[in-house]
Amino acid sequence: MSPSRPPRPPAVDDETLRRRLAGAEIPALLMTVAHLTGDPSVLREDLRAPGWLFAPQGGLTAEQQAEARETAFRALARLRDQPAGPPAPPDRELLRAITSWAMGGDTEDLLPLLAQEIALPEDDPKAPGWSMAELRPGGGFHVAIIGAGFSGLLAGYRLAQAGVPYVIYEKNADVGGTWFENTYPGCRTDVASHLYNYSFAPKADWPEHFCRHDVVHDYLRTFAKESGVADRVRFGTEVTELRWDDEQLRWQMTLDGPGGRRTVTHHAVVSAVGQLNRPRLPDIPGRDDFAGPAFHSAAWDHTVSLAGKRVAVIGTGASAYQLIPEIVDTAAELVVVQRNPPWLRPTPHYRHAVSEDARWLFAHLPYYTQWYRFWLFAPGLRGILEGWVVDHDYPPTEQAVSQLNDQLRATLRAAMEAQLADAPEDLRAELLPALIPRYPVGAKRVLRDDGRWIATLRRDDVRLVTDPVERIDATGLVAGGRHHDVDVIVYATGFEASRFLTPMTVRGRDGRDLHTYWNGVPRAYLGITVPGFPNLFTLYGPNTNLVGQGGSIVNFSECATGYVLDAVRLLLAGDHRALDLRQEVLDRYQERVEDGNANRAWGWTSVSGWYNEGGRSVVNWPFTAREYWELTSTVDPDHYETL
Repeated sequence: MSPSRPPRPPAVDDETLRRRLAGAEIPALLMTVAHLTGDPSVLREDLRAPGWLFAPQGGLTAEQQAEARETAFRALARLRDQPAGPPAPPDRELLRAITSWAMGGDTEDLLPLLAQEIALPEDDPKAPGWSMAELRPGGGFHVAIIGAGFSGLLAGYRLAQAGVPYVIYEKNADVGGTWFENTYPGCRTDVASHLYNYSFAPKADWPEHFCRHDVVHDYLRTFAKESGVADRVRFGTEVTELRWDDEQLRWQMTLDGPGGRRTVTHHAVVSAVGQLNRPRLPDIPGRDDFAGPAFHSAAWDHTVSLAGKRVAVIGTGASAYQLIPEIVDTAAELVVVQRNPPWLRPTPHYRHAVSEDARWLFAHLPYYTQWYRFWLFAPGLRGILEGWVVDHDYPPTEQAVSQLNDQLRATLRAAMEAQLADAPEDLRAELLPALIPRYPVGAKRVLRDDGRWIATLRRDDVRLVTDPVERIDATGLVAGGRHHDVDVIVYATGFEASRFLTPMTVRGRDGRDLHTYWNGVPRAYLGITVPGFPNLFTLYGPNTNLVGQGGSIVNFSECATGYVLDAVRLLLAGDHRALDLRQEVLDRYQERVEDGNANRAWGWTSVSGWYNEGGRSVVNWPFTAREYWELTSTVDPDHYETL
């Protein structure tokens, strides 16, 4: 899927170039020009305002945008007319100058990470720089991957680059993981599309800034086919048990699939089953008594027509937030059952198409894609995590955990209140207390907002219910002592995110059971390895969920996969058969992670959710993206016992 190295600015006439530049995001365009010309003087201080990384077009005025485009046009036109070869990556000083200007502070500490991000796909700096043929010419090592979503396909691709034999076992009939399974109306990514792809396989023609599930799924299907990974997937095959053989030093895997149950063996196993793949249904009395159609949003029943129906949606998390505005015009009436309202982050272009001119720039202007990705990625490197950190001297409350967190609360609250400014007084008085969260920003997932959510809840045919559901009966549900008659119930109640590797049985050295060892608190070093379970690696494992810091989970999966590949390299180069994490390494790491999570908004609050279950978080990464990148860059042999 990786395009060939782009030439210098394409040979288009002045009129065409000007027209195409109208589709540019100004900050990314200016950084691209500074890179291609080698002249950072175009990066003027007056074109960078406080907080501009969070604002469309950097918050620049129309006049400033026009001036910047003219500057870019003149520079690109000169480059176009000068015969030269393909542009090179920025050197260290130029990279530092450009990124420091963008982020408003010296980025020297980030440069190694950023150099990987500002690289063309074919350079692929994260690719393994070794091969199994070199390290172990006789071979004799093969890997099983469980799951063919983003992480599983990535692991297969990297292993293939290193010449390591592998197979992927996928329980579904197609690749895609959550993007194959979730097909509810309005399902889309809430991470910018241009971040939600592999760094080495960017997609220049994303049709929307935040694409729908079918487009993301198609990206993964295309990648799997063109890369050859699809040929190594065994579809319709579920792994039900993993058992480590202490004598053979291999994993025995029990599979259920075509032909029935069978057992296979592999030297190493990579679990890429993810966190958000097991739907959670609420424990409400009478749930099975409902006489009409009822289903979870992640298992949407497309045979059920909602036309003219009274529909109850239980939950107001990310899935409900997307699907409710999509079905409101079809249903006769909506009952929205809310436990805790979400904080909303203004994102006016959330459902906007990417313009034709912007797609042209992604496809033809060298390095524009990379600088645009950096523009999207940069806020997570500095600024977002700081807003979630608890300041015990503030002091923290359920309103805010720090002064910065309080400022975020005020900003988001003002944006939400503005959407009710023209509402009738009685409606405003009813909705406002129900819509403004009573917990700190960041304690639960912050959702992207283009105005449709509150506009939907303002409608006469929508009822917002904030009382807990007491019971469900044949004709509807009871909340706050009131019966709500409905024809269909949709459970948008999330996933069993903290139940990692379930429902598989996993037994390691000496028969140790993984779930018994975890005892309800899943933990793994860097979310990847667990003591007593040699050569077992998990991707998107415990405490690797991002909360705004670091772009997307795809980036974290690339980091974790790099670590797995380095572990395989260590095995092959040392002629070892297995690596087993030392318990003391996990203990030190886990103590720090738990302390970090306890001092973040989601760990401090008493409000429950998948970020915090039972007073602790086993899903979130509480530190910076840079730290995870550094920790996963190489495997420390001293952390492992070799077998």
